[in-house]
Amino acid sequence: MPSLIRIGDYVSSPEQAGMAHTAYGRLEDYELSAFLRDWKAIHEDALLSLPDRIHPSAVIHPTANIGPDVIVGPGVRVYEFSTVRRGSVLCAGASVGFGCEVTQTFVGDGARLGHSVGVGHSVIGAGAHLSAQVVVAAISLLNADMRHPITEIVLRADGDDEPYRCKAPAFGALIGDRTQTGSTLTLGPGLAVGRDCRLSSGIHVGGRIIPASSFVRQARDLAIGPRRLGGQPGR
Repeated sequence: MPSLIRIGDYVSSPEQAGMAHTAYGRLEDYELSAFLRDWKAIHEDALLSLPDRIHPSAVIHPTANIGPDVIVGPGVRVYEFSTVRRGSVLCAGASVGFGCEVTQTFVGDGARLGHSVGVGHSVIGAGAHLSAQVVVAAISLLNADMRHPITEIVLRADGDDEPYRCKAPAFGALIGDRTQTGSTLTLGPGLAVGRDCRLSSGIHVGGRIIPASSFVRQARDLAIGPRRLGGQPGR
């Protein structure tokens, strides 16, 4: 198990001029647990740096609810009855389908959230596509009171005994650039998915590190090593 998870191995920093000059523009340089620790300060810095918290070219449906500290980039679309709140970022060209709930989540350039997606405390890479009814959970059921989580989120990889420690009680997923999912699946809490992965409909997986270019068709794939795109095992 790596002692560090570097966000740049999974997700690209935003390219739009305004965001590139904020702390989010250095997203690739962060180690995951350090980013989770500093996320609030990173977001506050970005809010002070950007001339427009909501870019004039963004299209937000009148029934959508955008929190007062949410950053919305150019060309973003937010559809009917969706809520985006608590320090979330929608980067240039991102799309949030109808009936979604997005909480403290970074959504990268051109990423797409399908209809009825629920995601919290997560980082979603550029060009990623989460299909309809995907849920990314962020809090462990091991907490005595999930309203006040204290149980640390940890991740494991195949063949490793020592977990990666997030040093945070709330973390959903780090989803790599261009990763795609089927519909109706649950991810997290605690998941790192490499770039260019495919996650099939109906799976439930959390507390794991999934290598880049993996194709996870069912949960048991993770016990034997996910297959890589092209048919090779993920080991």
